[in-house]
Amino acid sequence: MDILIFVVSMTALIYGADYIIEESEKIALHYNISPFVIGATLVALGTSLPEMAVSMSASLKGSGDIAVANVIGSTIFNIALVLGAVFIISKKINPDRDLFAKDSAWALFPILVFILMGIDGKLNIVDGILFLILMVAYLTFLISSNQVEEIENDLDKEKFAWFKTIGFLLVGFVLTIGGADFAIDSAGNIARDFGISEWIIGLFLVAFGTSLPELTISIKAALNNNADLAIGNIIGSNVANFTMVLGLSSIVNTLNVNLVANFFDITAAFILSLMLVFITANKLYNKSAGIVLLVVLGLVIQNSL
Repeated sequence: MDILIFVVSMTALIYGADYIIEESEKIALHYNISPFVIGATLVALGTSLPEMAVSMSASLKGSGDIAVANVIGSTIFNIALVLGAVFIISKKINPDRDLFAKDSAWALFPILVFILMGIDGKLNIVDGILFLILMVAYLTFLISSNQVEEIENDLDKEKFAWFKTIGFLLVGFVLTIGGADFAIDSAGNIARDFGISEWIIGLFLVAFGTSLPELTISIKAALNNNADLAIGNIIGSNVANFTMVLGLSSIVNTLNVNLVANFFDITAAFILSLMLVFITANKLYNKSAGIVLLVVLGLVIQNSL
C-alpha cells in the first residue's frame, strides 16, 4: 500500500510543479517579463519545486537524511541521467553561449560549499541563510551576464485570465505540498519495511521522482533542438537544489550531515559535477559523452545499493 501511495504522491508532485511552472510563465509573459527572466527563474527554479517540497517536508518531520540525500541524488540524476539522455537524443549540440567560461563554476561551486558547511556535521539556520544568499548571487550573475534561455512562448498567445491562473496555481501548490507530505511518510514506511536506510530511499527513490520534471523538460528541449535550454536547466536546477532547497530545509530545522558515512555518494555527485565542467571545457556535447554519463550512473547505483 505504501508503494502505491508513494507512486501517487510523486505523480501529484510532478503535476503540481507543472501547473505552477506553466501558470507562473503566463503571469510573466502577461507583464512582459523577458524570456531570460522566465527561463532563469521559472524553468530552473520551477523544476526544483518537487525537491524543495520533499526536502522541506522531510526536514519538518525530522527525516534529515531524506532531505539531504534527495539533493545529492537529484544532482547525480540531473547530470548522469538527464544530461546523458539529452546528449544521446540530440542530433547536434552547438551552444551559442560559452558554458565553460560563464556557467561551469556554478556547476561545481554549490557542492563545494555544501561539503565545507557539512564538516561540522550539521546544516543550521546560519548555513541556510548563506545558501539563500548564494542563490541570490547566482540569479544576479545570470542577469548581469545577460543569459537568455529561450523557451516556448506559445503561452503569450493565450488570453490571460487571473481567475483561471490563480485557480491552477492553488491546485499546483496543493498537489505539490500534499504530494511531498505523503511521499515522505510512504518513503519512510518503505524504508522501515524493507530494512533500507532513509538515506538510500532519499538518494534514489525520492531523488529520481523529484528529478522527473528536469528529465521531461530537458528531453523535450533536446527533441526541439534546444539543448542549450536543457543544459542551462540542469546547471540552474543543481544550483537551486543546493542553495534554495537545502537553504530553506536547514532554516526550518537543523539537518544532520554525515560526510564520512555518505562519502561515496557525495563524492559521486562531486565527480559528476567535475565531469560536467570537463564536458563544457572541451565541448564534448555528443553521444559518447552521454553513454559515459549513463555508465557512471549505473556504477553509482550498483555501488550504493
